[in-house]
Amino acid sequence: MTDSAIHSVASVDVSRETYEKLQLLVSELQRWQAIKNLVGPGTLDHIWNRHIEDSLQLLAYRGTAGRWFDLGSGAGFPGLVLAIAGRETGLEVALVESNARKCAFLRHAARVTETPVTILEARVEQVVPGFVGQADIVSARALASLTQLIEWTAPLLKAGTTGMFPKGRDLQTELTDARKRWTFEADIMPSRTDSEAGIIRITSFET
Repeated sequence: MTDSAIHSVASVDVSRETYEKLQLLVSELQRWQAIKNLVGPGTLDHIWNRHIEDSLQLLAYRGTAGRWFDLGSGAGFPGLVLAIAGRETGLEVALVESNARKCAFLRHAARVTETPVTILEARVEQVVPGFVGQADIVSARALASLTQLIEWTAPLLKAGTTGMFPKGRDLQTELTDARKRWTFEADIMPSRTDSEAGIIRITSFET
């Protein structure tokens, strides 16, 4: 890190520079929210826990991954947060978002935080084929059911990409439904921000 790790967010130590960039992201989101309605209004009062920390906790499961592909990035969660926090260790992040106003915010936020990131304004199914063999991890937060996410990302998972999908209280039901159609190995990691939530990590995919 370029500065001492003096801040701990979601049990992940970050440098002063990273913390300041995350603060800037929060500030810009609050400023844009009044006009663009980028996130649920009810989450703004708890933005650090609901969005920043919830996104940042995924870094604990990064391992040696160097290329991260985030689907339905919205206002940058988790993709842009991961790009900000991972830039000092060389993490390359690509964000996919089909909503034009959210992409405009992502470009603005990446620029003001000086975060190198690839932003693709497109639908998930349009861009997934181009990332086969080019992504170590694929993630999606609050985008679709696990069954739908697997359908979209199957080409990546088959090629060895790890799936990292945060889910809420219906996690076990979604996992059961997905296993009726697909054969895969998955771990469930507890969420550090919500006792009823968890993170489904798909590490092996067959059909």
